[in-house]
Amino acid sequence: MNKLKSLLISIALGLSLFSCQNEQESPSNPNFVFILVDDLGYNDVGFMGSEFYETPNLDRLASKGMIFTNGYANSAVCSPSRASLMTGRFTAGHGITDWIGAPAGEAWRSYNRYSKLLPAEYEHQLPKEATTLPEALKEQGYKTFFAGKWHLGSAEDHSLPTDHGFDINKGGYHVGGPYSGGYFSPFDNPMMEDYPEEKGMSLSMKLAKETNQFMEEHQQEKFLAYLSFYAVHAPIQTSEEKWAKYRDKSEAMGIDSVGFEMERVLPARRHQDNPVYAGLIEQMDEAVGAVVGKLEELGLAENTIIVFTSDNGGVVSGDNYSTNLAPLRGGKGYQFEGGTRIPYLVYVPWLNSKGAKNDTPVSGVDFFPTLMDFAGVKEISLPIDGKSIRPLLEGKTIEERALFWHYPHYGNQGGEPNSTIRKGDWKLIHYWEDDHKELYNLKSDLSEKQNLIDNNPDIAKALSKELQDWLTQNNANYASPDPLYNPDSAAIVATNYRTTLIERLENQRKAMLSKNFQPNSDWWGSRTID
Repeated sequence: MNKLKSLLISIALGLSLFSCQNEQESPSNPNFVFILVDDLGYNDVGFMGSEFYETPNLDRLASKGMIFTNGYANSAVCSPSRASLMTGRFTAGHGITDWIGAPAGEAWRSYNRYSKLLPAEYEHQLPKEATTLPEALKEQGYKTFFAGKWHLGSAEDHSLPTDHGFDINKGGYHVGGPYSGGYFSPFDNPMMEDYPEEKGMSLSMKLAKETNQFMEEHQQEKFLAYLSFYAVHAPIQTSEEKWAKYRDKSEAMGIDSVGFEMERVLPARRHQDNPVYAGLIEQMDEAVGAVVGKLEELGLAENTIIVFTSDNGGVVSGDNYSTNLAPLRGGKGYQFEGGTRIPYLVYVPWLNSKGAKNDTPVSGVDFFPTLMDFAGVKEISLPIDGKSIRPLLEGKTIEERALFWHYPHYGNQGGEPNSTIRKGDWKLIHYWEDDHKELYNLKSDLSEKQNLIDNNPDIAKALSKELQDWLTQNNANYASPDPLYNPDSAAIVATNYRTTLIERLENQRKAMLSKNFQPNSDWWGSRTID
């Protein structure tokens, strides 16, 4: 018995020592690199299954981190989702429910969509009273940096990154895309300086360069580097070299004679075969590789948590009709899974997740409490909706909860005014045009083809009540009936989408896949013209 007792004590001491070593390996003040891509779809990257787009740097990162297969953005469009990342609140909580600049109320009529409802009014800047993630980290002694797309307010409204907790801002202001200078230098961005030696550099690499400079200058401090790419938002652009690479790849994989089919409102792309979009994704991936490489060069890699995600689904309809997200239905703007389910990757070096896949439903609001948790703040005395997913990253579980979406607007990509709840495997969508509902079991029907509401009245009733209670608690705004609604005018618009528009899209696709395609003489500035 004495020998057995000694053995048990030895094992206990060994386990205790192992536990202490693990705690010592977990730094109390890690750095954070938060990488946000604009409009990147669920399977627009290699590690999520794309066979067309090539993302070797992200794939390597994913092989070391944890991939959340049920990771969600908090809106199907950009500004609301970005506000949720900053505040840890669902959209009805912070009030930004559409992309900032979208018309609401009677101003919506200027779009000539002739819809039944007038979209709800919404907040046009990040609320000043809201405590943001960078502000919370600054209180813990972090240096904070922002690069890229902001789209959460303007300088006139005192709502730039530096007004909401970031010490440094490179390139972030009120616009939602690279509309002035495009994706190649000179970028013509009022918040970012161009340099002669950057001629022909991609915008993604420029933002990586600015991020790397920040990390090098502040490597002795703990920091949050928030890299918010403008890519892969429209207008999509790439270099001739990358276009040719993916045009040839499209041909080798087999170019379908039909490129588009109708979704409920707009045409939708049928395949991942857009060579310009593919090149833009690869340029973003190269920029990610540059940032990860800089962390390694500076000796910071083992003390830096990296987050990689998107602000909403990929553009299947509308904008540049760039991608396809099958088996998910829809894309950006839509109330379906393609609109909100996105790449969601977290790499914590000392946890060594080795590319593990976790199917727990998580969303953008969870990043705020998760990063604060790793920064040593266990309890957050703020009105946030997110939950720390650190337990999941450590191989544990979290309690099941509901995720909510509120979009009382019409999307440019085909989305309809709706509020949505997901709990467990069930997803219920409430449509505000006529108050009808759809109920899907995402475990058995990821493509949302079979509305099960008639077969599951009790589940639908419970989810509807939980959704309505949440909307009421957050004083949600709603779309309102348009007294000037004309169904005949709306029918003309719908007919145009199914005829003239889809024909134009097919012609554009054929031109882009032609061996003679040339957008302009210098390929959007990526090629120097003598």
